[in-house]
Amino acid sequence: MTAPDEPAPAPKIETPAPRARRRAAEPAPTADAPSAVTAAPPAKQAKPTAEEPKSPRRATLPAELKVLLSTRDLLDRKRPRFVRQAAYRYGRVGRDEAWRRPRGLQSKQRRHYGYRAKIVRVGYRSPAAVRGLTPGGFRPVLVRTRDELDGLDARRDAAIVARTVGTRRRLVLEEEARRLGIRVLNPVVKEREET
Repeated sequence: MTAPDEPAPAPKIETPAPRARRRAAEPAPTADAPSAVTAAPPAKQAKPTAEEPKSPRRATLPAELKVLLSTRDLLDRKRPRFVRQAAYRYGRVGRDEAWRRPRGLQSKQRRHYGYRAKIVRVGYRSPAAVRGLTPGGFRPVLVRTRDELDGLDARRDAAIVARTVGTRRRLVLEEEARRLGIRVLNPVVKEREET
């Protein structure tokens, strides 16, 4: 026992050794055991081959349509936001971003004054051949039953499961679409990318 006037000894705290001393303290690799630095990385396991085809990320399109899709993308970036008259003034007018044509006799927007928002015109449209296609080039088709899936072309069409379809039947439809190699644009079960 220590005397009451003596302070208790401080606990010993181990500090990590500097990097050079740690390396020296590690055992040297032997001839039969390769070092961690020279050891070959573990071989990647081959992905299991599935019997069902994988749904394509992009549609199979002719070269002209691919050019038109990229043109549509450029036009989408340059197209102005079409804002209703007085949308800045009233929240109820601008909140849903629905367009209505200005019809007032003295409307500055109708008369195309430069400081007013642009008006919807035909010239802003995208090319007709690719209008309505998804960014991947698929033609979206609304699907409710399994028979409607059979009529789709997996290279050009993508399925959108209708909102009236319940979860149980939706899961069956998604599994069937996956088996047929058809892309589903609004899946409940997301496909995980294997790395």
